[in-house]
Amino acid sequence: MGSVTFNQSEQSHIDALRRQFSALFSAEFQRLLTGMSRASFNANSASSESATEPEVDARTEQTRRTLLLGALATTACLGCSARAHAGEDPPGSDERPQKGDLLVFSEGDQEGKPVTLADLPAGGPPVHAWPKDPKTSVVRSASRLNEILIIRLDPSELDEQTRARSVDGIIAYSAICSHAGCPVTAWVKSDVGDKEVFKCMCHNSEYDPRAGAQVVFGPAPRRLAALPIALADGSLSVAGNFIGKVGGVQPG
Repeated sequence: MGSVTFNQSEQSHIDALRRQFSALFSAEFQRLLTGMSRASFNANSASSESATEPEVDARTEQTRRTLLLGALATTACLGCSARAHAGEDPPGSDERPQKGDLLVFSEGDQEGKPVTLADLPAGGPPVHAWPKDPKTSVVRSASRLNEILIIRLDPSELDEQTRARSVDGIIAYSAICSHAGCPVTAWVKSDVGDKEVFKCMCHNSEYDPRAGAQVVFGPAPRRLAALPIALADGSLSVAGNFIGKVGGVQPG
């Protein structure tokens, strides 16, 4: 069977859907584990007067085990292609973006290539990128928390703080939703306004990049972390550490 070839737009969409499904599954799997733990605790705590209850509890426990093993197997398969060589990640690939790191595409036909000014259309959509150590050529892709959204907007649309952090209207943010840690993949018209915004499709949180990626809709508890950037010879680089917390709310 011949291989199927996708154009850049199609491949980017496929990559985004894959990341979104994986993150959504992880979030829902965590909820499943929490629910199962609570159910098990309640079952063990309750007194039993029925002679058939042990058999029922045994069947319930077996069902839980089956669900758990199936979910674990599915999770493992989801991670196979993306992390087949996880044990071979070079030193520094899981470190947070460092000042001076180049920004390279994280997906599509240009994956691994530097993001340039010419790659950023005015008004969006955003580009997904990884930081890359220019000295060692190590791409810091071993942690999904390092993925970055880069977008170019009209500087006049940016609030004062965002504009001060931008370069020619270019701004960068973490690509990880602050709610459940899903990837922020969409650039769509807001549900509460007439402007396009970043959107996490897992639980519909929306962020306005013009105002420091503050939350404008959905359950996200805080804005996306911002990443200061610099522009030199047409290429983008990291100018400082993330401003704000990266990632979603941890279950507790």
